[in-house]
Amino acid sequence: MDKFLVINGPNLNLLGKREPEIYGTLDLAGIESYTNKKLGDLGYNVDVEWFQSNGEQEIIEKIHAASEGSYKALIINPAAFSHTSIAILDALRVMKCPVIEVHLSNTNLREEFRKNKITAKSSSAVIEGLKEKGYFLAILSQLI
Repeated sequence: MDKFLVINGPNLNLLGKREPEIYGTLDLAGIESYTNKKLGDLGYNVDVEWFQSNGEQEIIEKIHAASEGSYKALIINPAAFSHTSIAILDALRVMKCPVIEVHLSNTNLREEFRKNKITAKSSSAVIEGLKEKGYFLAILSQLI
């Protein structure tokens, strides 16, 4: 069975409450359910581990642990850390599997500082602006 790790960064625990016009109305549990259902509807039997932290250190430690694992891909939404964290960028460079960066909103249509995604420099691909569909498509991209 293919294994995927999904890492979510700071403030994503507030999804559904924080700026729903930008991020949508689903919380993380809703996004997880949506993703798992869509994969199941297509007949994919995969193991998806979900993780969220507001702390940079915890995210880095999770990436370090994942680099020793046998994941088909790492899906990461670094949230605000994507614009600031060289430490997460460096940690992602250790991954042997593909890294797909996901953003719920289209960062290119937002504030100027959001257009520079430091962590994307270590990603195989970036999917953004598709809200909850981005996670599903990131995993699906590694299955087809």
